[in-house]
Amino acid sequence: MIDRKKVAFYTLGCKLNFSETATIARNFQDEGFDRVEFSEYADIYVINTCSVTENADKRFKTIVKQAQRSNPEAFIVAVGCYAQLQPEELAAVNGVDLVLGATEKFKITDYLNELTKNETGAIHSCDIEDADFYVSSYSVGDRTRAFLKVQDGCDYKCTYCTIPLARGISRSDTLQNVLDNAKKIADQGIKEIVLTGVNIGDYGKGEFGNKKHEHTFFELVQELDTIEGIHRLRISSIEPNLLKDETIDFVAQSNSFVPHFHIPLQSGSNVMLKAMRRRYMKELYQDRVGHIKTVMPDACIGVDVIVGFPGETDELFLETYNFLNALDISYLHVFTYSERPNTHAATLPDVVPKAVRSKRSKMLRGLSAKKRRAFYESQIGSKRTVLFEGENKEGYIHGFTENYVKVKAPWNPEFVNTLHKITLTEIDSDGLLRFEFEQVFATT
Repeated sequence: MIDRKKVAFYTLGCKLNFSETATIARNFQDEGFDRVEFSEYADIYVINTCSVTENADKRFKTIVKQAQRSNPEAFIVAVGCYAQLQPEELAAVNGVDLVLGATEKFKITDYLNELTKNETGAIHSCDIEDADFYVSSYSVGDRTRAFLKVQDGCDYKCTYCTIPLARGISRSDTLQNVLDNAKKIADQGIKEIVLTGVNIGDYGKGEFGNKKHEHTFFELVQELDTIEGIHRLRISSIEPNLLKDETIDFVAQSNSFVPHFHIPLQSGSNVMLKAMRRRYMKELYQDRVGHIKTVMPDACIGVDVIVGFPGETDELFLETYNFLNALDISYLHVFTYSERPNTHAATLPDVVPKAVRSKRSKMLRGLSAKKRRAFYESQIGSKRTVLFEGENKEGYIHGFTENYVKVKAPWNPEFVNTLHKITLTEIDSDGLLRFEFEQVFATT
């Protein structure tokens, strides 16, 4: 019997990373490797890194040690954004054998001629200008929902962001590839697809290796809505200046796209938005939220916001707080600003003390809890469809409605990856909504 090598994966960061990890894992399986859980013994551990926040950097060493506990002789590979930005730093971590950059990560098996431990990690990392081609990616099998990558890279120059340095220019998958991948996902019985990318609203740029837009994001949405077998399509984070009214109006009447938007704001102060080199002012953001709520009153709207950016005075922070408090949104993702190497923001004066950043972050997280509670309360009595997920969490199974209300029920394995009509009845002690079943909507 042939002794098949075992490989395990750990993903840090965003939905885009998850889609790419799944694609890399399929490549390994095509080469004859057996995939196992990261907590199990493996011959190779692949860690897909993130460098959006300081905490993501710090977690890397912890994950390497976790792999070493399972197999002290394992061959450890680092890929992803942190691997592109700081390859020498990762290669110097005890136990790391190979570091691959933005273009090399999809060819890991080409670098595995022998799995001999190295005294220091070998680095294969391109200049980011060479990351100008597109690799299709999607995740299936790991979750109830699939993450479908439609776009990569970014041409924006936000002063705090390392993503253009880590992933290169904006480029897109071809429309036909996206549709073909969506069909493959549907054929696996997955009920929901989440569209993902670095800047998905920029979809169509670089579709055939050139700078112009062959298609628009709106055209992508229209075409995906025709795919049979997918019950839900969800738009992940999209820039407010690229979320057009035509897309919002289409989602409002779509059979597949759900009423849930995640729209980065970053600051509710125009002074801060200009310092961040964002491509909109808060008035445009307010218009987008208002239009969504006009055509989809029950839509869930999530917001990214950064606190403690250089130059953010108490008055400017309160401007953001008050702007968000008055806005009809559903929850916040709060990021405490951290200095990233090779970004313009790291050179700016008027640095906000870390203790102040922490205090402001806590205030906005409190506001987020208040907003989520108010949104959930507004949904009591409404009829929704819930898609149950696959994990048993302390005797309960959890799921999300189409407008991203989280519910729970006593664990029942037959509910996994099934859709049910429900009526939302009350908020539980842990902040989730209780419900009553109406009928099974789709079980296959």
